[in-house]
Amino acid sequence: MSLKPKVALSQDFLLQLSKLPKNVQSKVMQWAIKFQVDPKSPGINYENILGARDANLKSVRLDSDWRGIVFKPSSGDVYVLLYVAHHDEAYRWAENRKLAVNPVTGAMQLVLIQSAEAAAPAAETAGQVKSESAHSSTLFETLQDRELLSLGVPQEMLDVVRAIASDNQLDALQARLPVEAYEGLFLVAAGDTVSQVLSARETRVDRDIDTENFAAALETAESQSRFVIVDDDEAMLAIMNAPLAQWRVFLHPTQKKLADGDRTGAVRVLGGAGTGKTVLAMHRAKWLAENGTPAGQKVLFTTFTKNLASDIEQNLRTLCSKSTLEKIEVRNFDAWVHGFMRSHKLEHRIVYDRKQDGALQAWESAMAVRDTTLDLSKDFYEKELEQVILAQGVTTRDEYRVARRTGREGILSRGKRDAIWPVFEEYRGQLSSRKLKEVNDAYREVAAMLSSGEAQRPAYSAILIDETQDFGEQALKLLRAMIEPGTNDLFFVGDGHQRIYSRNKAAMSKCGIDIRGRARKLYLNYRTTDEIRRQAVALLEGCEVDDLDGGQDETRRYKSLSHGPAPIVYPVEGLEAAATQAITFLKDGQQAQSAQDAWSVCVIAPSEKLRETLAQQVTAAGFSCVTITAHTNHADSRGVVHFATMHRAKGLEFDSVVVVAPEAYFGDPEATANQRKLMYVALTRAKRTAALICLA
Repeated sequence: MSLKPKVALSQDFLLQLSKLPKNVQSKVMQWAIKFQVDPKSPGINYENILGARDANLKSVRLDSDWRGIVFKPSSGDVYVLLYVAHHDEAYRWAENRKLAVNPVTGAMQLVLIQSAEAAAPAAETAGQVKSESAHSSTLFETLQDRELLSLGVPQEMLDVVRAIASDNQLDALQARLPVEAYEGLFLVAAGDTVSQVLSARETRVDRDIDTENFAAALETAESQSRFVIVDDDEAMLAIMNAPLAQWRVFLHPTQKKLADGDRTGAVRVLGGAGTGKTVLAMHRAKWLAENGTPAGQKVLFTTFTKNLASDIEQNLRTLCSKSTLEKIEVRNFDAWVHGFMRSHKLEHRIVYDRKQDGALQAWESAMAVRDTTLDLSKDFYEKELEQVILAQGVTTRDEYRVARRTGREGILSRGKRDAIWPVFEEYRGQLSSRKLKEVNDAYREVAAMLSSGEAQRPAYSAILIDETQDFGEQALKLLRAMIEPGTNDLFFVGDGHQRIYSRNKAAMSKCGIDIRGRARKLYLNYRTTDEIRRQAVALLEGCEVDDLDGGQDETRRYKSLSHGPAPIVYPVEGLEAAATQAITFLKDGQQAQSAQDAWSVCVIAPSEKLRETLAQQVTAAGFSCVTITAHTNHADSRGVVHFATMHRAKGLEFDSVVVVAPEAYFGDPEATANQRKLMYVALTRAKRTAALICLA
């Protein structure tokens, strides 16, 4: 019995399909379904392409005007839909392209064949800088052919890559290079060794590769970042009906490897804004639910905010089958803690705002017992409570005597600490009498119950944590206590550049979470243009950024795959001028995007008060406006201007954003690190265009 031929769709095919008129899309999809059922059908008339570099690329007739380009090898049963267009355009596209298997990585690669002589002018026509000198050294002259191939460079492009003499020339070639090759080359140019790149990718280069075995090539993570295998009509329709939701189908090779397979313990993945951390975590949750979750257990996917948890749950519905979804629980962390406390009949309510109701009364009572001879301000006590006592889980005077006070003002003697301690003791006592509990104390006590066996661990096969930088020491310790250490237990994704709750800074290793040998990074930004990314990164110059485990992170190796206009910084005086500038940007953007009904835009402000003031003025200018709050997430609404605070915008994305920030946010980097990180988060919500309004 012969096996059914293997049919795959390329990323180029889906992108091109999404651009076609609806009536043509329907025609292409009907033809593709028949093709998937039997690519060897006599009704499919494969035609040779005159002058094509690859004899395996064939043209197929969809109707009198439209042609598909298909890879049909002379031997083997692999068929790939590569492109669709009008007759002449389809033929031109196919003439200089070749589908080949990389002889070192085994990945299938579609290559645009162009001479080395033609590559140099490409940098200039793309607006890039000329090579510094015809006699200057090239970036990769010391690398052997096999090393370049192992990074993912196609064999047909070795000479072109060897001619690269600058970062600008490398960037100009980005569109022609497979994604793993471009990433590998810019990492080597930034100072990494080939061995370091391959180790981080978990890429094997020690196998013999059959360059004619396209079926085996399709199974590699690198190939699956640009080709998707379709096994039946249902899969074909699902993919082609939502061609723009590329994240559901194609993952970067590193993301694919991290999403699939068993891990021996906790994993931490770092990545700048837009590098696909949440997408990776969702695919990881899907894989774990389908492959590593026995009956009676679930995968927990948690994050810090309600908005993001809701967004993740919605996206998982489009990614997973009903049976897979039943094995995944999505809850923001505080909702999980609240549910646990209720289920164990712990009657205390959690305090999130110390300036309201019973918590305020408790704090005022604590302030009444402080030793006034110490000459310490109320602000000192509140920060000491938050950054030392609650953050570190200090519960006794003896623990306070030896507690770390890194980053806190002044040195406190043992005697001073002893004199300060009664304030915190009184505060907790006052809270307890009102059946209230600080959130970090709730984390600590629930962790203690789980660790001691007083409460049974929940039935989770794995826990995935998004926006890890928002989780403090007590939260991380609770996560560790919620699941037994072992295979696939904890999977963290995060970015220290987006740490907007400075009080939550914590090192994972000090919370019992061992990530040695299982720490990875994502470098490619798929959301934000490189121009917006550079402006956002510039805001963080001089700010210390940690790697969530006591080390330092950097931005030098991050790159964006798309380009567009640089964001403009508008200095203005007064709210009215800020609103006028925002309205001008919105009108210009609306006009430029008039052909695209799906254009989305958000005005982002540092506070609710400023957000509401701007919304009133923009509404008065004739725009329909919606506000994103903790309870209402209108991020998918179209034909409206969204409004959000910098905290609420976290985790969302829009075509364009207008960020309004006070002049004080642009002060000394050390003193304004938190504010600068907020602006970084806000600016990187944009996919295409952005404006930054500096309000004096």
